[in-house]
Amino acid sequence: MRIAVLAIGRARGDPAARIYDDYMARLPWPHELRELHEKRPLKGESRKRREADLLLAALPERAVAVALDGGGRMLSSEEFARRIGAWRDGGAPCLAFLIGGADGHGEAVLKRADLTLSFGAMVWPHLLARAMLAEQLWRAASMLSGHPYHRA
Repeated sequence: MRIAVLAIGRARGDPAARIYDDYMARLPWPHELRELHEKRPLKGESRKRREADLLLAALPERAVAVALDGGGRMLSSEEFARRIGAWRDGGAPCLAFLIGGADGHGEAVLKRADLTLSFGAMVWPHLLARAMLAEQLWRAASMLSGHPYHRA
């Protein structure tokens, strides 16, 4: 199973990128980060639709799509790990995590998503959300392998 993180925007040396890279390097699964960017100065719904088009065009074939969105479902780390384990054991070739732009996801992404996931009611910077995702992926991998990293 591969992990694909599809994100609107670029890290450009942000300190959160180092955290993301550190946790992703620990994963037992192959992974990739695809940073996508709309160059035209679109606003509001037009920008969200275009960013949704970019994310969906980059979505690997047959991937399980998980959209990170404030209106999504909140899962505990244990629930998240169980979901990943079920997808892995069910033969999912790829888990793709979609991180939208500053205005959130366009409707097409939310309709396509197999799961819409929230990190809570607070608003998080998109680069920090990447780091939080990477840590939770590492935590899930640790739990699934019986590693003592997760001590809840």
